[in-house]
Amino acid sequence: MATASKSRLFVCLLTILCWFGGIEAATTVRVAVPTLSMVVIAFTAAKERGYYRDEGLDVDLVQMRDTLGISALIGGNVEFASMSGAGMTAMVGGVPLRFVYSTFFRPMFWLYAKSDVADVKALRGKRIGVTGLGSGPDNLLREKLKQNGIEGGRDATILALGLPATLATALRNGIVDAGMISPPFNFAVRDAGFRELVSFLKEDFVELQGSILVNDKFLQTDPSTVEKFVRGTMKGLRYARDNKAGTIPILLRYMKLKDDLAGQYYDQVRPIMTADGTVNVDMQKKYLDQALKVLNAKEAPTVEKLYSYGLARKVNAELDAAGWKPGR
Repeated sequence: MATASKSRLFVCLLTILCWFGGIEAATTVRVAVPTLSMVVIAFTAAKERGYYRDEGLDVDLVQMRDTLGISALIGGNVEFASMSGAGMTAMVGGVPLRFVYSTFFRPMFWLYAKSDVADVKALRGKRIGVTGLGSGPDNLLREKLKQNGIEGGRDATILALGLPATLATALRNGIVDAGMISPPFNFAVRDAGFRELVSFLKEDFVELQGSILVNDKFLQTDPSTVEKFVRGTMKGLRYARDNKAGTIPILLRYMKLKDDLAGQYYDQVRPIMTADGTVNVDMQKKYLDQALKVLNAKEAPTVEKLYSYGLARKVNAELDAAGWKPGR
């Protein structure tokens, strides 16, 4: 009984201190992410460097497959999601989501196949793995197959295999003949003797990876939390872009990588990072057009309904005006 009384007293005293001492509890924010790789380095850097904490946010990065993450966002089970391809698929279908920030503007995927598959045309009749149907890599794959005279799902079987690690394992174990591989698994399958058919880093596709997607309703009802999350992430982007030496240890904490591979990974994708978390209207249109080609949508949403980068530009202007720079 005495112990219970002491516990209640402690809670009461803590509550009083919060009221009168100006202590505010951090707002918990859940973010659905497809991976904890370089794709979300702006998020992990912001978390590790305390930028979210400075905004009064306690950010929980929840790893899940693409389509499940978007379902969680639509259902209100997470506040934000970073599955851009699956998000675009949902938006083309009329779901009211928005892009408010993007870390990368090119696809961070490689199409790898068994060594006896000579080129993309040789994938006819083969099994190809993706993380999820309707995901970014699935859309990219179908468009690349179409360019080579192959209809994905008809002339070649496309299998949804979940997380990137599962997909890479399926390729190595022969469950699929080819797969849309993301870092760092591209290094592992390359070293295991699989053939690189396409590096989408070098292709003329737009892929807004490492994006922040938010539900229109949440954007309207809690704009303050959205702005705080964008600001923290923007600081993370600035840190990751400008500080390789500091970013590599963060990458290593979230991934099982050798130091030299982490450096290669960073150098591969650093050139496709956005300068300020936004992309221009031409890229916005191109990303939408790519999705429309694959999805055969009857009605196309306008660019204005999909992208809301005004907040990111506002945050950037404020950081510049304040002379904010990431520390080392």
